[in-house]
Amino acid sequence: MKFSTLQKMLWGLTAIAVVGFIFLQVSIREEQRADAPAFQADFELTDHRGRVQTDEDFAGRWMLVFFGFANCPDVCPTTLAEVAAVMDALGSDATRVQPLFISIDPERDTPEQLAEFVPAFDANIIGLTGTADQIKRTSETFRVYFEKIEEATSPDGYTMGHSSQLFLFDPQGGYVGSWTYGTPAEEILADLKARMSI
Repeated sequence: MKFSTLQKMLWGLTAIAVVGFIFLQVSIREEQRADAPAFQADFELTDHRGRVQTDEDFAGRWMLVFFGFANCPDVCPTTLAEVAAVMDALGSDATRVQPLFISIDPERDTPEQLAEFVPAFDANIIGLTGTADQIKRTSETFRVYFEKIEEATSPDGYTMGHSSQLFLFDPQGGYVGSWTYGTPAEEILADLKARMSI
């Protein structure tokens, strides 16, 4: 069966129309996704001094938020050391930033335990903990993963697996971005300062 020139042209135009329609639908979806509001910081937890704190207590300041646990052998101390270096390098601008360490191990991380752990890195970092239910709700709000892993050689016979990114929230509590574990303090500092100057 042979196609006439007119039929070939019609098939060609139909193919172009289909591709154009698909492209338009993808573009609309991407635009809707870009316009969708990013998630907000939302929590009510107890700090390492025994005071109840919510996200609203930090309104007007940038928030650096990291989820971890005091018995963490490497990821948590390394990240908190990076945060401490960033805070130190910010100088007078450090008053505009509030670093938060949210425990994903409420069974062991009492306010007293966090009071020994968190200030060892930087006096400005606030450690937060709560009940198992509060921590679960908070982790869902921030979209982080954590789980208890049985490990005979760890304190109390278990350790915690968890997300390891450092989150940044703007002064209105809106999510701005995050850095993966291992990002150097210099890179975090440069990115943070650029965002704060906008």
